[in-house]
Amino acid sequence: MGKNLVGNHIRKLRFNHDEMTQQQLADKVGVTRQTIVALEKGNYSPSLELAFRIAHAFSLHLEEVFFYGEHPSKEEDGG
Repeated sequence: MGKNLVGNHIRKLRFNHDEMTQQQLADKVGVTRQTIVALEKGNYSPSLELAFRIAHAFSLHLEEVFFYGEHPSKEEDGG
């Protein structure tokens, strides 16, 4: 089928939140560090509940953390 169509900005968000580690985020949302690694690599799509927990950990809306399909960065699309 190909690569996962659900993408995310988790790695960038961790960096922008005092360089939060994968383990710190995992502890905050109740998963393993390996789950965060898989999410960041695009090898795993989170459950809806986990997606909301991750967005809440960054105090953001779901759509600010996750996107569906191809999603250029704001720098690339001029926005």
